[in-house]
Amino acid sequence: MKEKLSITIVQSHLHWENPIANRAQFTEIIDKLKGPTDVLVLPEMFTTGFTMNAVSLAETMDGPTVLWMQQMATIYNLAVTGSVIISENGHYYNRLFFVFPNGDYTTYDKRHTFTLAGEHKTYTAGDDRIMVLYKGWKLCPLICYDLRFPVWARNTVDYDVLLYTANWPNKRIAAWDALLKARAIENMSYCIGVNRVGLDGNGHEYTGHSAVYDVLGEQVSTKDFEKEFVDTIILNKDHIRKNRRYLQFLQDQDAFSLE
Repeated sequence: MKEKLSITIVQSHLHWENPIANRAQFTEIIDKLKGPTDVLVLPEMFTTGFTMNAVSLAETMDGPTVLWMQQMATIYNLAVTGSVIISENGHYYNRLFFVFPNGDYTTYDKRHTFTLAGEHKTYTAGDDRIMVLYKGWKLCPLICYDLRFPVWARNTVDYDVLLYTANWPNKRIAAWDALLKARAIENMSYCIGVNRVGLDGNGHEYTGHSAVYDVLGEQVSTKDFEKEFVDTIILNKDHIRKNRRYLQFLQDQDAFSLE
């Protein structure tokens, strides 16, 4: 078990509906990483931007982007995560992959599809939350709009890191900032949000604000976060233990179930 886990967040523009250009862009970014890292986090739909054009852009589970993620993970000895448009069994999914350094992976399908953009009309929502066990850490990866639903992120399993990959527009960026901080505080976990910058093909502006918050809601990543950047943050397991032991907020939370 590692007491410290290094997380590299990548905030970048995305080439609209151009997987080849986006894979090339992120290959260059990964190749220029300064020093080793345990986990590399990319934005939501990092090969295409947040598009409803799944018919033309969806890939299969053995398609070029999954293969690329496996190659990056094994070549650079790190875990890679981000979401991709996937076609499977006659359905389209906004699917997050967490690819381990040996090339194995686990997946999460976005639970809360963004109705305002009509995502629910194109993509099938997922049913299950996943927990990723990696180097002695427990990570809960979610996608963008999931951030607005605290019950879905509720920490009843003692995860260490809550992770959101997103395409969150500038017009609602204040909500992004507030909710990321709130999720960290209420779940007493590190909370990571990775967003994009630039304009997409629909004219929506993105200003990033990718950030890492500790269990007390303190931002521990770069504060100059409206431009493209790559930032590596060291998470400390002792920070989690000490604060949970002292504050005991998770032990006092209400017990309930959803039907």
